[in-house]
Amino acid sequence: MLALVMGRSSACLIKVVVVMSVTHQKVSFVTVEADQAGQRIDNFLSSRLKGLPRSRLYRLLRKGEVRVNKGRVKPEHRLETGDLVRIPPVKLPTPSEPGQVSPSLTLTLERAVLFEDAEWLVLNKPAHLAVHGGSGESLGLIEALRQIRADRAGENLELCHRLDKDTSGCLVIAKKRGALKRFHEGLRNKKLEKNYAALVIGRWPKGLDRVDAPLLKNVLQSGERMVCVDKEGKASQTLYKVKRQIKDYCLLDVQPITGRTHQIRVHCKAAGYPIVGDPKYGNDETNKLLRQQGYKHLFLHALSITLPMDDCMKVVSAPLPASWSPLIDVPGGR
Repeated sequence: MLALVMGRSSACLIKVVVVMSVTHQKVSFVTVEADQAGQRIDNFLSSRLKGLPRSRLYRLLRKGEVRVNKGRVKPEHRLETGDLVRIPPVKLPTPSEPGQVSPSLTLTLERAVLFEDAEWLVLNKPAHLAVHGGSGESLGLIEALRQIRADRAGENLELCHRLDKDTSGCLVIAKKRGALKRFHEGLRNKKLEKNYAALVIGRWPKGLDRVDAPLLKNVLQSGERMVCVDKEGKASQTLYKVKRQIKDYCLLDVQPITGRTHQIRVHCKAAGYPIVGDPKYGNDETNKLLRQQGYKHLFLHALSITLPMDDCMKVVSAPLPASWSPLIDVPGGR
């Protein structure tokens, strides 16, 4: 077990100026309906304050401008039926027409379907594709899907969870509100299992099968999220198993027990074995060398995930990206 505490790191801030017209919203009070129970307050607000940067949303919560039953709450607070949510006046970007989905992206998403039924859609998300728009992304995966499938009556596509833009693999989308609630309940009760494959730099030591280190999330003024190990952070646990040692790298099976932002990436770095190709928490020298060889992506892949079906748990898996093969299928691996 690894318990490691590090100080908060500094980062350069990039100022981005965006000129846009805005509309002004009045104070509103919203009563939580039964089908909204169990939803996190930050996600609840995001669906109502379209276009508001996440950094601004978290600031509203931190300052107590958003209230639930007249009390302050944290972003992870889960709502209950009948809760009264106060939403303060905020300036929102004027809604604009979403970008058109290109034929190539349409084909990519159609080919990415791993599983689909009346309630669920599971995709093998490509690396470099954001799951939703915002923070410089005009069109994310979920917006593209809604546009592509706009003619399908009765579908209400909602992300069940998120993957980092640079992470590939299993992404679950609910078609119905009931499925979304069941998925979130399964996560809370730790009945759902997510498994990842990660290629890290170095020889992962025997006996290091668990990293247990608290994580603290910081949102920079640019809106970029950075996470570090810090004793003031939230408890976070990740399980590791060596799959194969490949010369200077190691292929790992990874299971996050908690679901913190950038958890696997930061825990790998804290253990001393950063993930190959990680632009935020990786080794710059190694990443530069690999980019020169054509490897321009993060080697972290959501390998499998369980779905809470009505009568069973179903495991959906995504094969490793073909782009990994030249680096992991080399002589001398074991």
